[in-house]
Amino acid sequence: MRRIRNMGHSSPDSWPQRRRRLLHCGATKPDGRTTLTEQALKGRVALITGGGRGMGREMAVAFARAGAAGVCITAAPGSDETGDAIRTELGEALAAIAAAGGRGLALTGDVGDWDNCQRVVAETVVTFGALHILVNNAGKSGRYVATGGKRRVPFYEADPEGYCEVNRTNVDGPFLMARAAAAHMIVAGWGRIINISKNVDAMHAPDNSPYGPSKAALEAATVAWAEDLFGTGVTVNSLGPGGAVNTRFGDGNLTGRGQPADVMVPCALWLASAAADGVTGCRYTGNRWDPSLPADEAAEACREPQIFPAPTRKTVLTLAWQPTGSGLPAGKAGTTQSVGTTKDTVS
Repeated sequence: MRRIRNMGHSSPDSWPQRRRRLLHCGATKPDGRTTLTEQALKGRVALITGGGRGMGREMAVAFARAGAAGVCITAAPGSDETGDAIRTELGEALAAIAAAGGRGLALTGDVGDWDNCQRVVAETVVTFGALHILVNNAGKSGRYVATGGKRRVPFYEADPEGYCEVNRTNVDGPFLMARAAAAHMIVAGWGRIINISKNVDAMHAPDNSPYGPSKAALEAATVAWAEDLFGTGVTVNSLGPGGAVNTRFGDGNLTGRGQPADVMVPCALWLASAAADGVTGCRYTGNRWDPSLPADEAAEACREPQIFPAPTRKTVLTLAWQPTGSGLPAGKAGTTQSVGTTKDTVS
């Protein structure tokens, strides 16, 4: 594992007005409505896998702008990428974090390898003194299983080694990273695990295995981990962009179509902040964020019921299966319910 450091501070560069409005989250207005300030993550340390490019990089820079005490980003070369290219991307991302006024740490390592995951978490804690937020963003697409020059193939034509490689990154990776990080969060009594997911249709679309099914597995893990961690102060939620994003993820090239790479930033900031205390086991879609609303209302508009039927067993995650809007009780607009739990308290 190689490390790239950038521990310096610099003055924040210009921040477009649109993004300034998106970042308002964390303070309380006189009418009781929650807004997010640009210091919503002050003192928090975040680790974002796949943070050298695309959506991961956008979240890393936004977390730095929001006052995070440290942001660690990780990346690993794929079968068609060189280590030098990955390190160059990480270096550029570190420069962007520094330009946003943040402290950054970049590590190369495979999230599908347990030893690497432990090292990444340990390096983050040693460098910044803590770890509060984990964003499981690293992923591999169907291009790793395509054969015969095709962009997508049915499962019975998929390359077996590539199929296992995708699952190792998309399913094993989030588990191994969360497994390594959870102990630090539990001891601190506060933590966030955000699993980056996908729209439901893609999970069972033809010619999309194992990428689609791997995201369905991650949704199931989100619910299970949220129940495992219930009562510890550590929450687990999933967040998807809500459609195709203009990044290099899909076929390895800039697609020139889809949503901007920062589409999930506002909702990710809210989920990572204290404004989302008590929210766990829920699923969010980033492109539904409405910057004209108070942050808690905008976040609730992004929440959608879990993709699985509500369990017949007793569960502490009651709101996870409720319709959008259930997190804001009637007559209490602007307040944030302790959603995703059996509690009816309003914080």
